[in-house]
Amino acid sequence: MSFIKKITSGMEKKYILATCFSPFVMIGEVAFETMIPIVMVSLIDEGIVKNDFQFVLSKGLLIIVMSLLSLCCGSLGSFFGAAGSQGFSKNLRRRLFSKVQGFSFKNTDHFQVSSLITRLTTDVTNAQNVYRQLIQFSFRAPFMLIAGTIMAFHLNKSLALVFLVSIPVLALFIAFVSVKAYPRFAVMLEKYDGLNTIVQENLIGIRVVKSFVRRDFENLKFDETASALRKAHERAEKLVILNMPVMLFVMYATTISIFWFGGKMVVFGNMSSGELISFLSYVVQILTSLMMVGMIFITMVLSKASLNRIVEVLDEKEDIVSPVASSSVKTLSSFDIDFENVSFSYSGNLENAVLKDINLHIPSGSMVGLIGGTGSSKSTLVSLIARLYDVQKGCVKVGGRDVRDYDLDVLRKEVGVVLQKNVLFSGTIRENLKWGDENATDDQLIKACISSDADSFIQNFPEGYDYVLTQGGNNLSGGQKQRLCIARALLKKPGILILDDSTSAVDTKTEGRIQKALREMYPDTTKIIIAQRLSSVKDLDFIIVLDNGLISGIGTHQELLESNKIYQEVAKSQESAGDADIA
Repeated sequence: MSFIKKITSGMEKKYILATCFSPFVMIGEVAFETMIPIVMVSLIDEGIVKNDFQFVLSKGLLIIVMSLLSLCCGSLGSFFGAAGSQGFSKNLRRRLFSKVQGFSFKNTDHFQVSSLITRLTTDVTNAQNVYRQLIQFSFRAPFMLIAGTIMAFHLNKSLALVFLVSIPVLALFIAFVSVKAYPRFAVMLEKYDGLNTIVQENLIGIRVVKSFVRRDFENLKFDETASALRKAHERAEKLVILNMPVMLFVMYATTISIFWFGGKMVVFGNMSSGELISFLSYVVQILTSLMMVGMIFITMVLSKASLNRIVEVLDEKEDIVSPVASSSVKTLSSFDIDFENVSFSYSGNLENAVLKDINLHIPSGSMVGLIGGTGSSKSTLVSLIARLYDVQKGCVKVGGRDVRDYDLDVLRKEVGVVLQKNVLFSGTIRENLKWGDENATDDQLIKACISSDADSFIQNFPEGYDYVLTQGGNNLSGGQKQRLCIARALLKKPGILILDDSTSAVDTKTEGRIQKALREMYPDTTKIIIAQRLSSVKDLDFIIVLDNGLISGIGTHQELLESNKIYQEVAKSQESAGDADIA
């Protein structure tokens, strides 16, 4: 019951009503179908045999009316079943998507992106199919089985024993398929994840593929993955495809047996022709209902793997959540930042910590730089400020309060982050900028873009701020995308702005203009700039040097040149490489 609640929780009332109506009207369909053979007995034995045309006409019209009523009930049942199952899948996809939106970076690390896509599409579709079968046939099939069996025994008890032999045969076969098929379909879904991974990586990195002329390699890799999926699918389907032949064999064998024994009864006068034909109708109904039950069980087995994968996402515990409303802090008094004895590990094991005993104070309104070699955990350090991850030791404070005390939305609204990988969405420049503030005026958009030095190139487009970006903003240069992302972050009016190597694609003069605008136009905002070039940080209030998860030094450009060996080595290497701005 708890499993059902997990996947159906939150459904809208209209879809719940459709779900309830579907089995109700399907039972009506079965009731009329069950009554037709009884009327047929009298039509044949009393009307046709005795050549009573008036009787045949009246009973025939009655059968037509019941058939039409059965058709109406069946159509309504299908309509309500489709509405209920579509509502179920809509609700389930919405809950899954909403759940993923609440994941921290650590949560998303548990699932590959391709796997989440499969769960939101293929797995939910499988769940929808089994839901529809359940609400349409889980009541119809058993009801028809019971009603048909009662009527068959009512017509001829001894002949009814013949078709009872088929029931254990079908039950054993269904049980066999159910046990054997599930693990095979679980493997098949994992292969789907692998295929989605290949497609996603290739489409995102299509420019890299073309520039390195790796099309043939990617085609071969895709073929191998697709072949693995095909083999897993074939292995799973080998069992399922036996379902229909076995069921039809049992059905036809039972029908032939009924004809054999029933025919003899008619010859010897123990059964009328009408009763035999009606009995056969009931046998067909009974065996058809058994086939439906079998299909429901098999579909449930096949969907069990999908349902388990869906529930895994729904059961994933969000490790970063807001404190309870009564104790959460709703406002930030200032934007100074403190790291107190902070250690952090992605695995949770501090023996593998990527940040170790970090103690750091960044005054509110200051503009500081953060440098370090690749893998020195610069991005990890700033991710802790907005609680994209939580520390395992020590605490991170903003405005004198532990970030874990703040309401999560309140904290993150005050932290603007421009990541290393710039993400823009298809739509106009204006629409992308308004991610920062959906109510921003044109003047505010222009101010943010002037600050990020983006307004100059935007005005060169004929459409200006209504210029349409392709997916990922691929019709812009790398530097243009970076400047738009900075403007978008500024529209949040954040108290803390983090630029994670987000000016690497612009020239030093443009970068200088951006930094000057940030200092003059946003003096109260605490600004942290992660960079690889020393020219990007040399004029900031102070610079933090990270080395292998440890703070190697803190000071101004000149102080670090005099006292910090790592900074001296970086300066020397960049100066020899021709970066005149360092000198």
